[in-house]
Amino acid sequence: MKLSATILALAIYVSLATAQSQEWGQCGGIGWAGSTTCVSGTVCTVINAYYSQCLPGTASTTPPVITPTITPTTPPSSTGPTSTASIPPAPTGSNSNALARAAGKLYFGTATDNSELSDAAYVAILSDNSYFGQLTPANSMKWDATEPEQGVFTFSGGDQIVSQAKAHNQIMRGHNCVWYNQLPSWVSNGGFTSAQLTSIIQNHCSTLVSHYKGEIWDVVNEPFNDDGTWRSDVFYNTLGTSYVDIALQAARAADPGAKIYINDYNIEMTGAKATSMLNLIKDLKSRGIPVDGVGLQCHFIVGEVPTSLQSIMQQFTALGVEVAITELDIRMTLPASTALLAQQETDYKNVISACKAVSGCVGVTVWDYTDKYSWVPSTFSGQGEACPWDANLQKKPAYSGITAAWA
Repeated sequence: MKLSATILALAIYVSLATAQSQEWGQCGGIGWAGSTTCVSGTVCTVINAYYSQCLPGTASTTPPVITPTITPTTPPSSTGPTSTASIPPAPTGSNSNALARAAGKLYFGTATDNSELSDAAYVAILSDNSYFGQLTPANSMKWDATEPEQGVFTFSGGDQIVSQAKAHNQIMRGHNCVWYNQLPSWVSNGGFTSAQLTSIIQNHCSTLVSHYKGEIWDVVNEPFNDDGTWRSDVFYNTLGTSYVDIALQAARAADPGAKIYINDYNIEMTGAKATSMLNLIKDLKSRGIPVDGVGLQCHFIVGEVPTSLQSIMQQFTALGVEVAITELDIRMTLPASTALLAQQETDYKNVISACKAVSGCVGVTVWDYTDKYSWVPSTFSGQGEACPWDANLQKKPAYSGITAAWA
C-alpha cells in the first residue's frame, strides 16, 4: 500500500515536471495550448499578448506582466518613441518632397543608416523635409539588430532614426519584420517546431510593431524567388506559406493603425514573380488576412526600367491595396559618362511619373540619396552611381528628372 502511494506520488510529480516549460520556452499567450508553468529557477514572463516566456528568475505559477528586455537610447518606454502615421504639414518650394506633396503624394523619402548620422553635411540634407518627407532605416530594425537573442530586444538603432525623422516632420517606414536575410543564428538554426516558430514570429512582429506604433511597415520582405516560387528559408520550410498570415496578423493585432506591407524586388515588370505576388494579395484578401500595401523595391539598371511599371502598380491597386516604391536606385556600369547620366535622368523621371500617374501609389523612397552611402558598389561589381546625389553630396541630373516628373 505504501509502495503504491509512493509510485502514485512519483507519477504525479513526473507528470507535473514534464508539463512545465523549460527555460526560454513558451508558457502562455493568445492561442497557446501548452504548459503555463515554468521549471524551477525561471519565471513565466508576459512579453506581449501573443507570447509569454520562461525567463531566468524566481519561479511563479502566475505570469507577471513584465516587458521584454529592451535597450533604448532614451528613457525606457513601453511603446517606444512617440510616432504617428499622421501626415506632416506639406513643405513649400520646388524640392523633391515639396513637389511630391503638391502632386498629391504622401512623401518623397530616403533610406538612411545609423553610421551616416555622424556625417554633418549628409544630415543637413537628410533633415530638410522639403527634400525628404519620409525615412526608412536601412538596417537597424531588422531581426539581427532588434532581437539578437531570443526574447531580448534592443531598439537603440531604430530609436535614433525615429528621433531623427520626428524632429523634422518626416514619416517613418519600418523595415522589416520577417525576412530570410540578416537573421540571428538562433532563428535560422534553431530547429524549431511549427508551434515554436509561430510563437517566435508573433512575438517578434508584435513587439517590434507595438514599439513603433503608427508607422508604415514592411512586415514580410522578399517572400518569392525570381521565378515566382516561394523562397526556401526557415519560415517557409517550417510553416509553409502560413508564415505570411502569422506575421501580418501579429502586426495588425499589435497596432491596428499601422499600414502593413509585403515588399519585394523584380515585381515591377510583367512576369512570374509579379504574378505570384498578385495571386498572394488576392488570396490574402479573399481570406480576410490583413494587408494594406505592396512595396515595389525598384532596384533598376540604367536604360532598363520596365515599361510595365505603371501597369503593374495599377494591377495591385485594383486588388484594394496601396503601393509604394520603396528602395529606388538606378545603377550603371562604371565609369559614369554624360550619356549614362542623361539616361539615368530619364529613367528616374519615368519611375516618378509612373507613381504620379497611379492614384494608389502613395510615395517614393530612394535607397539612400547619395552615392557616398549606396549599397550598390559593394554588391554589384563594377557598378555604381545609382543615387540622385553624387558622393560629394551634389545633385546629379537624376535629381532634375525626379523634380521634373513631380512637377
